[in-house]
Amino acid sequence: MNTTAHAATPVRRRRGLHITLWVVQVVLGAMFLMAGIMKLTQPIDAVVASLSWAADVPEMLVRFIGAAEFAGALGLILPSLTRIKPRLTALAAIGLIVLMMLASGFHITRGESAMVPMNLVLAAAAAFVAWGRGKAAPIAPRA
Repeated sequence: MNTTAHAATPVRRRRGLHITLWVVQVVLGAMFLMAGIMKLTQPIDAVVASLSWAADVPEMLVRFIGAAEFAGALGLILPSLTRIKPRLTALAAIGLIVLMMLASGFHITRGESAMVPMNLVLAAAAAFVAWGRGKAAPIAPRA
């Protein structure tokens, strides 16, 4: 019986999980970073042209959502990348889940159900990161 192949399997799985988590973290981080920067830096008329709902809420709420998305994006990447308090990555992912659940509820109340699937996909990706970096494949802090 070849015990070497059996011993390598969990290592390969763990490595594969780390790689998959990094890919999801980067893609999700890029999406939230772009959305956050747009909401934070663009004139509100430009934001409304892209996101019609922004016309119906106070500008400060749009800017706050942008700041939350920006911070969440940085939180998905920087703690794990620098290995300084890498547990913050899971917390950032949880924050983005909350943001996407609130966005889903907001869109449902406005009759914009077509927006909800994208919010749920983003929330599911963030949940995968929260689980992966919180339990399954955490990154060790810098020694």
